[in-house]
Amino acid sequence: MKTITGALAALLLFAGQALAANAEGTIKSIDRASLTLTLDDGEKFKLSEEFNFEDYSVGMDVTIQYDEIKGQKIVLQIIQD
Repeated sequence: MKTITGALAALLLFAGQALAANAEGTIKSIDRASLTLTLDDGEKFKLSEEFNFEDYSVGMDVTIQYDEIKGQKIVLQIIQD
């Protein structure tokens, strides 16, 4: 019974962390060197090394789905508005 309770507690703990957040705005800058995207409100997001820079440009309205890990907002998906 302790194993099931512990597993359930761990599942609930990780489920809360797995919830992605959203941010909307206009792309202000994309920094290839630091893999960072900044929205017009100053909010910064970390991009993956596989990010396709050619698909996005400054001035584009977007919705960003991200996870916050160790204080960094890690991009999961970018949707053009």
